[in-house]
Amino acid sequence: MQGEDPFEQGTASILRQPKAVWATAGASVVAFMGIGLVDPILPSIAKGLEATPSQVSLLFTSYFLITAVAMLVTGFVSSRIGGRRTLLAGLALVVVFAALSGTSSSVAELVGFRAGWGLGNALFVSTALAVIVGAAAGGSSAAILLYESALGLGMACGPLLGALLGDASWRYPFFGTAALMAIGFVCITAFLGEQPRPARKTSLLDPLKALGHRGLASVAASAFFYNYAFFTILAFTPFVLNMTPYKSGAVFFAWGLLLAVFSVLVAPRLQKRFGSLKVVGASLVLLAADLVILGYGNHTTAIVCTIVSGAFIGMNNTVYTELALGVSDAPRPVASAGYNFVRWFAAAAAPYLAPKIEEWSNIHIPFVVAAAAALIGAVVVWGRRSALTHDAEELEPKHATEDGVTVFAN
Repeated sequence: MQGEDPFEQGTASILRQPKAVWATAGASVVAFMGIGLVDPILPSIAKGLEATPSQVSLLFTSYFLITAVAMLVTGFVSSRIGGRRTLLAGLALVVVFAALSGTSSSVAELVGFRAGWGLGNALFVSTALAVIVGAAAGGSSAAILLYESALGLGMACGPLLGALLGDASWRYPFFGTAALMAIGFVCITAFLGEQPRPARKTSLLDPLKALGHRGLASVAASAFFYNYAFFTILAFTPFVLNMTPYKSGAVFFAWGLLLAVFSVLVAPRLQKRFGSLKVVGASLVLLAADLVILGYGNHTTAIVCTIVSGAFIGMNNTVYTELALGVSDAPRPVASAGYNFVRWFAAAAAPYLAPKIEEWSNIHIPFVVAAAAALIGAVVVWGRRSALTHDAEELEPKHATEDGVTVFAN
């Protein structure tokens, strides 16, 4: 409703949710834990498998490359077998491939198993957002806050779990994730009923067609460059810090806490006061400055800047999610799939390119490139602000419900 504070609406109702929503959100936490799980143990994996940093970085590249491509498949699958079965299929794949990752005898095997993990995660994460939005009490604001809370908590706990289990062996975090996702599978089975299927089945090309919308295409393009900066920090910084799993885990746990706090508590307040485009633009510029300081500072400065970057990443995650889901007239699952298809390619590229850029130049330049990517993201937002503002305002007051999933409709 216009005139009401979406932040107050969201926080007032975020805790009063059905069991199905909590089960899905809890499993989402574990799914997001899998992204940062390997951060503290990257050096240990490299040592244990006698691999170079660029080879180990392929753990992220294979994971996110498959995730990006799989985004075109998620809507196709869920519209045919239903949201519940899609979630369970994704969870089952993660359980299997996470466990197999722990048995790897070479970096090539581990990279391959992480690719299978990425497919399962794509099926789960994209469908989980649609399920939470459709089933949550309190409207879309509460649902997005809950989803971002799961993301932030998962990002914070992933490195911590990786450090605690990885201190004994780099294999244990993978087995631990498989066990937690198995618990998530049981919770979804017990508490989530079958979700309504859309009247029209989603085709493989629908997410690409959705990107024909100028607003959604602009958001996706900006998010592409932002994600390059984001995953340079997540995948390359552990090699730069070169710390024990416990210390690296502590750094990224603090980073994840800032991410969670700023995504759930700070971003909505700043959006209400300044508007989404100003918040994301300023946050991208500050992230770029933080990256340059991280790249050229001493070891202590690098630690501080790594942690501080969580604040900017948290704000960006919330704003980008809301823009992607609300800027076009495409159904939310389709818009989300198209948006994620574009941005996850950057998440696949950054972990591979950052170590390569260091090999070609020096340790500072990967952060300069990441900072430039963040600035390009801000330029895209600024250059397309008229389209983004016009489309968002035009769609905001008009809501409809389509097959259990809230959508914005013309």
